[in-house]
Amino acid sequence: MDAALLMDPGFWLDERSADQSDQSDQSDQSDQSDQSDPPDLPGHVWFQTSGSSGPPKWLALPKTGLLLSAAAVNAHLGVTADSCWGLALPLHHVGGCGVVARAFEAGCGFCQFTARWQPAEFCAWLRAAKVTHTALVPTQVHDLVAAGLTAPPCLKVVVVGGGHLDQATGEAARARGWPVLASYGMTEAGSQIATQELSALEQPYQPAPLAVLPIWQTAVAPDGQLRLAGAALFSGSLVADAGRWRYHPRGGDWYETADRVALAGGQLTPLGRLDTVVKVLGELVDPAAIEAELLALARGALRVGSFAIAAVADARAGHRLVPVCEAAVPPGVIADALAAYHRQAPGFRRLAAPVRVAALPRSSLGKILRRELAALASAG
Repeated sequence: MDAALLMDPGFWLDERSADQSDQSDQSDQSDQSDQSDPPDLPGHVWFQTSGSSGPPKWLALPKTGLLLSAAAVNAHLGVTADSCWGLALPLHHVGGCGVVARAFEAGCGFCQFTARWQPAEFCAWLRAAKVTHTALVPTQVHDLVAAGLTAPPCLKVVVVGGGHLDQATGEAARARGWPVLASYGMTEAGSQIATQELSALEQPYQPAPLAVLPIWQTAVAPDGQLRLAGAALFSGSLVADAGRWRYHPRGGDWYETADRVALAGGQLTPLGRLDTVVKVLGELVDPAAIEAELLALARGALRVGSFAIAAVADARAGHRLVPVCEAAVPPGVIADALAAYHRQAPGFRRLAAPVRVAALPRSSLGKILRRELAALASAG
């Protein structure tokens, strides 16, 4: 499916279901399950999703929900008919599809960056296409900063999703004119749940809190688990189970996510995933939180996604925390970050010696696969 089709009113009016699969990356699916047809869900789009843990699955999102999300984001970010959304994310991901949906909903300009990702080319494309709004992942923001590029004057907003944009990278981006706003979302919600307000651009960059969009009802369980309700939620999922795809409709109005958050006054602060938290010497530890600390301590020297903390089972401590770094990470950079971390970390959060690998294990959507990461660290 291409962006031109999503800009056609006929797509949104068509009651037939559609899928946003990456047709170039389907070879592994037949190895995992029978390719039976999904149930007929009129007016829905199927998205493949694969988190850091658990089996791959497909989610059915209502087209009305995708447009509802698009309208909420447009209103939140001040998008008008004179704006121009620029797409630089994969279209088969809900974040990429959401950009096109926003352009369609606003009736504004739209342009797609079709070249292979290169920061300088992307920056020139923004300027030539007069893009006012775009969405990026933290790695792309890091690349723009590392290349020393300045944002073109036409650009008003860069929504950053798909991961945590650390404070040092955010500050460096703002210093070069990149109007970055942190956001939080998930495929199950059709894209964004909470996004920083435009007024945040007048203040020094902070990764949180984020304003919850008005289309969502939110609640938090005692352990911090986010519960979510709203018309943009997914309708059901196809999960690989015993060699077949099995459909599971979403039950009830509320969806219990796997994320921990803090909520206060309509503002949300992401705190990590429940399924990544482990016990070390009887204490709960979130490896993702340690990764964020190391990024902050490295002050931009570490590239987002170039390293991760693996939790390896340990008979005595419960788990060992092992840094796993890609080969491209300079040894001195990770050593300095680890030394700064250990000067302030309590004993149960201390890290083992780093393991170096050619590349971190990732899903087809680029998320780090925690189980495979732990296996690499264990064999390290």
